[in-house]
Amino acid sequence: MILALDVGNTNIVVGCLDGEDIYLECRLSSDRNKTEAEYAVIFKNLLDVYDVDLSKIDGAIISSVVPPITNTLKNAVFTVTGYEPVEVNVKMNHGLKFVMDNPEVGNDLTVVAVAALDKFKAPLIIFDLGTATTISVIDKDGIFRGVSIFPGVKTAMNALFDNAAQLTAVKIEAPPSAIGTNTVESLQSGAVFGNAAMMDGMIDRIEKELGYKTTVVATGGLAKFLTPHCSHDIYCDDSMLLRGLQILYNKNK
Repeated sequence: MILALDVGNTNIVVGCLDGEDIYLECRLSSDRNKTEAEYAVIFKNLLDVYDVDLSKIDGAIISSVVPPITNTLKNAVFTVTGYEPVEVNVKMNHGLKFVMDNPEVGNDLTVVAVAALDKFKAPLIIFDLGTATTISVIDKDGIFRGVSIFPGVKTAMNALFDNAAQLTAVKIEAPPSAIGTNTVESLQSGAVFGNAAMMDGMIDRIEKELGYKTTVVATGGLAKFLTPHCSHDIYCDDSMLLRGLQILYNKNK
């Protein structure tokens, strides 16, 4: 069994995996002020809460896009498990082929691409809906062609609330109709239907550039809220990050 961490700007996804089985999967806030000891206590408590036997953990892996807390988390994992985690980087054995001006894509994009290619056949369009919304493109030959990056749904909404005095935060869920009849439903329409329309539009543009249809997959905290409102068929997989980390660990342990 391995302990896997995917460290994003907003959340840390923590998981314990053994083959096809996931024994723990949860999200923590990415807190740059927490110490190594504080994170170690959190990890130990999570294992206890989810009834995971610490003695059965025989390795760990971490993917991070937040360098200021990477070493803190690595040390915390070592304190709890006794194993120094494998750290995801573009130079490790990941099996991806890149055709880009700068092939050093984010670790999170590498992890998701590895997981998607393990489960689906290329060509692929991969949405990762987190702090940023990223769209990775893998062509019919399995080559990673490039990425499109947007502000994440919550990131954009928070910026709107911070800069528009008369607008306040709302729950991100689909309203009854695209035409909002009050402020709350108007904001929800933009957040849900607007982003779903963006996803559909980008799929159309990317497939036109490629010259062929693709399989479209989505992951991330908001994927399950947006994909039902898209006109394209999109496979939603919340565990893609953890599966990708498990594959990379097995390739590089």
